Amino acid sequence: MANVLQIYWTRIKQFSPNARLYLTSIILTGAALGIYRLLFNFYVLSLNMDANVVGQLTSTSSMTALIMAVPMGYLADILGRKKAFIIGGLAVCLSIAGMVLWPVKGILFAMSILSGVAQSLSAVTMSPFLLENSGPEERTYLFSLASGAQMTASFVGNSIGGNLPTWIAVRQGINPTSSLAYAGVLGIVALVALAGLAPFLFMKMPRLKRSERALFAPFAYAAKEPVMLGKLILPMLVTSIGAGLLMPFMNVFFRVVYHQTDPVIGTIMAWGALAMGIGLMIAPPIADRMGKIQLVVVTQGLSIPFLALLGFAPWFWLSGMAYYVRIALMNMSTPVYQTFVMEKVDPEARATVASLVSMANSFGWAFSPSISGWMQVNYGFGPVYAGVLVLYTISVYLYWKFFWSAKTAKVPKPATAD
Repeated sequence: MANVLQIYWTRIKQFSPNARLYLTSIILTGAALGIYRLLFNFYVLSLNMDANVVGQLTSTSSMTALIMAVPMGYLADILGRKKAFIIGGLAVCLSIAGMVLWPVKGILFAMSILSGVAQSLSAVTMSPFLLENSGPEERTYLFSLASGAQMTASFVGNSIGGNLPTWIAVRQGINPTSSLAYAGVLGIVALVALAGLAPFLFMKMPRLKRSERALFAPFAYAAKEPVMLGKLILPMLVTSIGAGLLMPFMNVFFRVVYHQTDPVIGTIMAWGALAMGIGLMIAPPIADRMGKIQLVVVTQGLSIPFLALLGFAPWFWLSGMAYYVRIALMNMSTPVYQTFVMEKVDPEARATVASLVSMANSFGWAFSPSISGWMQVNYGFGPVYAGVLVLYTISVYLYWKFFWSAKTAKVPKPATAD
């Protein structure tokens, strides 16, 4: 253990100044968006809209992110990583502020579109930025620590967020589950997210040469390496379809199925974010020992029984415990796999592949939430969980088949004596 901690500390000391500034920013924005993800669904429901609308809003944002991934990848190269992060962050803040100031369905959908554009720009910028600002030794640690720091910040945000509507309600003399209480919290979220952009102002980034940009690069790379590109993206695509069915509605699930209050749900999701953050941070040394793709297959495979327990446990405390274990196991491999993908492709194709990966991650979230919302209204959460279990099982099999099994098959068998 002491040796692992020493290696971890050595890798952290190797982080570049830009990487450190990025980590500072995501701690602030992670806390703000943790509150947002916890309370946004409740805000929509408080406006006398149902789960169908919640699902449609999530789908709208993700569909926009899906459609805009390739154009945003090109735009990120034109702007440079620094400007892309700043513009994406500003657009997120504006979208949240718009939802608060004009709480009508049309504006909510318009702001969801703006949020999708912003998410797409930030998502396609992140992986190339981290790769360009890290060396081979510390790269996996940077990817994992970035995700882990964001989740740990979400823990703080969720811990506070569950109580913020009550605090605002007491001061204003209103109901803590009213739209005004939730709107007040989301206004605070927008301001904190805005403050999280400050570290980007101090980054020093070289501009990309015009020769390093190509509008049709994604299509050129797809034509050059169609099989490898399909293998890298297909498991993520299947996972995103399953995740889109369930993850946007976890707070609704705990309220509807187990009849829990906002503070309790905030606490559950806060500790879930902390569990995920811990899992993300311990992933790199484990990946060093067992291999990147092995970590992906083992941790995601182990998460599936806990997903079943989460959805069908007879008691709330048992479902909550399963939630912690499942979210840590399922997500700890995400940055490890992102590193694996970036290392599999040529340097000039990394921004391109990051765009396509972002499209794969957004695809399921673009369609699944609307389907899930309809299923919840008509049949409850049981069919939703069943669908997610099937899709996650298929995804784990694909990771194993494409990379672990194929790698093992290439190892020659030792010769035997006649």
